[in-house]
Amino acid sequence: MKSINDDGSTQDLDPQSDHSSDYLAHPNSNPHPHPHTRRPRGFAAAAAATTNSVAKGKKEREKEKERTKLRERHRRAITSRMLAGLRQYGNFPLPARADMNDVLAALAREAGWVVDADGTTYRQCPPPSHMGSFAAKSVESQLSGGSLRNCSVKETIENQTSVLRIDECLSPASIDSVVIAERDSRNEKYTNASPINTVDCLEADQLMQDIHSGVHENDFTGTPYVPVYVKLPAGIINKFCQLIDPEGIREELMHMKSLNVDGVVVDCWWGIVEGWSSQKYVWSGYRELFNIVRKFKLKLQVVMAFHECGGNDSSDALISLPQWVLDIGKDNQDIFFTDREGRRNTECLSWGIDKERVLKGRTGIEVYFDMMRSFRTEFDDLFAEGLIYAVEVGLGASGELKYPSFSERMGWRYPGIGEFQCYDKYLQHSLRKAAKLRGHSFWARGPDNAGHYNSMPHETGFFCERGDYDNYYGRFFLHWYSQTLIDHADNVLSLATLAFEETKIIVKVPAVYWWYKTPSHAAELTAGYHNPTNQDGYYPVFEVLRKHAVTMKFVCLGFHLSSQEANESLIDPEGLSWQVLNSAWDRGLMAGGENALLCYDREGYKRLVDTAKPRNDPDHRHFSFFVYQQPSLLQANVCLSELDFFVKCMHGEMTDP
Repeated sequence: MKSINDDGSTQDLDPQSDHSSDYLAHPNSNPHPHPHTRRPRGFAAAAAATTNSVAKGKKEREKEKERTKLRERHRRAITSRMLAGLRQYGNFPLPARADMNDVLAALAREAGWVVDADGTTYRQCPPPSHMGSFAAKSVESQLSGGSLRNCSVKETIENQTSVLRIDECLSPASIDSVVIAERDSRNEKYTNASPINTVDCLEADQLMQDIHSGVHENDFTGTPYVPVYVKLPAGIINKFCQLIDPEGIREELMHMKSLNVDGVVVDCWWGIVEGWSSQKYVWSGYRELFNIVRKFKLKLQVVMAFHECGGNDSSDALISLPQWVLDIGKDNQDIFFTDREGRRNTECLSWGIDKERVLKGRTGIEVYFDMMRSFRTEFDDLFAEGLIYAVEVGLGASGELKYPSFSERMGWRYPGIGEFQCYDKYLQHSLRKAAKLRGHSFWARGPDNAGHYNSMPHETGFFCERGDYDNYYGRFFLHWYSQTLIDHADNVLSLATLAFEETKIIVKVPAVYWWYKTPSHAAELTAGYHNPTNQDGYYPVFEVLRKHAVTMKFVCLGFHLSSQEANESLIDPEGLSWQVLNSAWDRGLMAGGENALLCYDREGYKRLVDTAKPRNDPDHRHFSFFVYQQPSLLQANVCLSELDFFVKCMHGEMTDP
């Protein structure tokens, strides 16, 4: 409904509108005495919204332009400083308005490449005098003896017939240093320069890579600094906690100081310190030893050794568990680890008594804690001045976090798979409890087809390929067995971190490398690491170590194993080392190392350095320290010059001539 106004315009008289109702009530009045803006609707509303969004988008674009300008100025400032540094300190002849192409070309020329004006980049072919000494390695070429004659731009890969065969058994590390072999090397001639897209220069390039790898293989200058600690012999303190030969120790430390080692490692034996009476600690011999070390300004790593010495290691000293503990064991033999035949192993206490009050009113972990607390109180002054750098806590056989599954006194010989050590009454009670909780009480037993100490995996029904280790019962038992190891580490480390606040704590992890190439990893399973090919057994262990912020020390091999030995026991120390170290590093753990056996030759030292500072690690991770163990530096079979070479390589100061 519309109305005609005096000026000829029309007005909508919608009865739903407030304005039209006012007009009807007062026909002589002006319906718009005070005109106001109406809210747009329909197309007008859409147009208004579009206008607002366009204006808002324009403001955002302007702001982004300003931010882009600031980023560009920042980038140009960085580039300018980089170019100035290259010109000033690197003597690079860069033009005044150099771009990235100029920088890349200058770097390539500095590295020995040839860069043409059109950007073509290639290497200079090596002269024949550099090639005569290189023998064939893992890659062969079927080119003729004159195939490495003059290099030409026109000779492309399509014009040559070449077959490169790579040995499939090569590891990624060995492929990096591959060398092309020529059958008639005496007829080879190398001349002039050539682009890299020819077969001739492809071979030359591979050979040049080997030259550079050979040059840098033994060059440790500038590599990360890894502190080296030398482990003192076990027999320097007798069972009455007396230092046997102070003058000999001084002479030994003098040699170490001349080699520029960072410190020494000393075992504090439970069987000596608390050897005769419960909770009666004697530290006098260690106090005298530490005072001598202090005069030489060497740092100390101390080992809380809760195991016996002389059972399986190469030491001539025999240090048993405390006598009062052995006396308890005569009446209660279940405080010791026990194999399937019921034989007791007195190398260390069973983890089944960690929370059982069977040691004169104390539990296993309380006994360990009391000794650690006594040590911390006795040598508080050495902790305060920083002489004691770290404390290693022994957690099992040989001080390593493992079951005593490879006991030589029980008849074990390398490379036997070992035996499960879970047949004392305390661990059997734990197994029955776990089986009942799982709902299968008949699983409360150890495997009856796991062989004996010197069995091979394929000789057993449990460890053979597709054996019982991977069925429901096998997985249950192995999980419980490894979890007992993990719980023991967790319990002891909880108290160790309480006793040694703000001090680095170290845990030693074994290198059980034999039978690593079998599906079951039998030797690792008996040692307590549930690490078959389809499972990572080190992950849960390292999670506990990370929980307590401890450093993992891994035992490294410093010797070369023969191919016959490798084939017979399917060993893979490199593969095990790679898994353990990367698993620890990926979880943020610090890692250290220790040589497993005595090492006297340069090749063995090089292998230890390569393990401590992996060359091909993309994150440049390395050991935080390395412990070198040997009987005595005063022995005639220790070559001090070779040991000096090893220390300097670890410190990043040595190039092997």
